[in-house]
Amino acid sequence: MSDFRPFAGERIAVVGLGKAGLPAAVRLAEWGAEVTCWDDREEGRLAAERAGFALRDPSAGPFTQDALLLSPGIPHLLPRPHPAAVRAREAGRPILCDVEYLFLAVRAAGSAARFVGITGTNGKSTTTALLHHLLLRAGRVSEVGGNLGPAALGLNMLGSEGTYTLEMSSYSLERIATVGFNVGVMLNLSPDHLDRHGSMAGYAAAKANVFARQGRDDVAVLGQDDELSTAMAGSVTARLVPISGLHAVPGGIWAEGSSLRDAAGEIADLREAPALPGSHNAQNAAAAAAAAFALGLDRGGIAAGLASFPGLPHRQERVGTLRGVSFVNDSKATNADSAARALASYDRVVWIAGGMAKEGGIESLAPLFPRIARAILIGRDAPALAATLAAHGVAHEVAGTLDAALPRAADAAFGGAAPIVLLSPACASFDQFSGFDARGDRFRALVQAMGATATGRAA
Repeated sequence: MSDFRPFAGERIAVVGLGKAGLPAAVRLAEWGAEVTCWDDREEGRLAAERAGFALRDPSAGPFTQDALLLSPGIPHLLPRPHPAAVRAREAGRPILCDVEYLFLAVRAAGSAARFVGITGTNGKSTTTALLHHLLLRAGRVSEVGGNLGPAALGLNMLGSEGTYTLEMSSYSLERIATVGFNVGVMLNLSPDHLDRHGSMAGYAAAKANVFARQGRDDVAVLGQDDELSTAMAGSVTARLVPISGLHAVPGGIWAEGSSLRDAAGEIADLREAPALPGSHNAQNAAAAAAAAFALGLDRGGIAAGLASFPGLPHRQERVGTLRGVSFVNDSKATNADSAARALASYDRVVWIAGGMAKEGGIESLAPLFPRIARAILIGRDAPALAATLAAHGVAHEVAGTLDAALPRAADAAFGGAAPIVLLSPACASFDQFSGFDARGDRFRALVQAMGATATGRAA
């Protein structure tokens, strides 16, 4: 499609040249746009120059481009707008994300490919990957990306038979202008990113954009397990499909224990889906099934796809079993709400937690403390977590580092304390790691090394 130039004559400033920004600049230039680039980091500017782009700091003078494509992680309003965003707003120019340009390009090509947007405070990555898995297993054409995996403008162009399965963060949702999702999914809502959105109302409004511009032939999949999500039903104009991982919802899809159901009966037995433990994953499964039905998949295909889903790294990922003890990597749990979902999935655990605690620490997890046989704490805020556990009578110790914590946790589990060692830190990782993924990778490597040592001894 070398002659495909939907943005010919458009002047687009791309600011923030990381995972999403530089691929966006390359694709937009291929599609005819006059692209200038900027990054506050020298390495970003050098990468743009190597790719042949002109550098122009949009904050250095009047904004003369037609639009600003701003990296999702860079604020355009709160807590403090990037200078480029200030200039663009002064000039009355739109501030957009890469999903907006992908949507415009696909429609300009005459393709009726379906767009599925999946959001929520927790579970959106699993649900996005799960729906993509269901589609591929059913022989459908699906491209997956957005906040998960490849940037939107790094995805392939699809014909009318295809589906874009996109994880949408609140940061991206507040920067779409024309996108109307054929299937919009809103899983759940709890306080997060309040510095960026100003308030819980601002955060909810950004998330609700997943249902904006939907028509009556579109589908809105809406979680019913928290009041804030349920309250969005009044603004939905598409066909509403409620979902729950906890209770029956008339007209929707829900879980009763391990049985995923709708009005016609059982869709799947989630005991046959080992990568989807717990009520939160039951909600994820319900959401993916609802979207899959909307896209024309049948019950048998959905059940088989749920059972064969391999899961995602760092989200209740079973990384090994030693001496009858399962080791679970849930490093993605960077706040107490996420850790609660993991703790609720198991009757008894040895818990590895800690790092940089969020506001409120782990006090909200108190109802789940009886499931913790022993806690091994790591990271900067281990003393604060220890104080909370001590106040509730939970056995614990401070190990400091993950390398020190794992053998202590394993010894406790091997001694009969619990059949599960769970890394679900309830804290950010940046005090000791570059990110939750690095923390989870280290945990996996330590478990694998422990297994290799045990095998060596047995030999």
